[in-house]
Amino acid sequence: MNLPKDLTLGAVIMTITGKHEAYVENYMSLIEYTECLIRIQTRTCKLEIHGAHLYIAYYTNDEMKITGEIQEVKYC
Repeated sequence: MNLPKDLTLGAVIMTITGKHEAYVENYMSLIEYTECLIRIQTRTCKLEIHGAHLYIAYYTNDEMKITGEIQEVKYC
């Protein structure tokens, strides 16, 4: 079967709208949360979002919405 990689591997999906909004899907846990850095554990890596006035607008067990001034995204 040709299933999407996000289903078979549990890959993280990140959708960024402009530089002020991001949606993260398929994450495992939140590691660090400040107004300058949000660090998230995914199945395959850690995801770091750097910026200013970062805020988690909402989150569920598998997705979250981040707002603020997004300056950099790193996969570690």
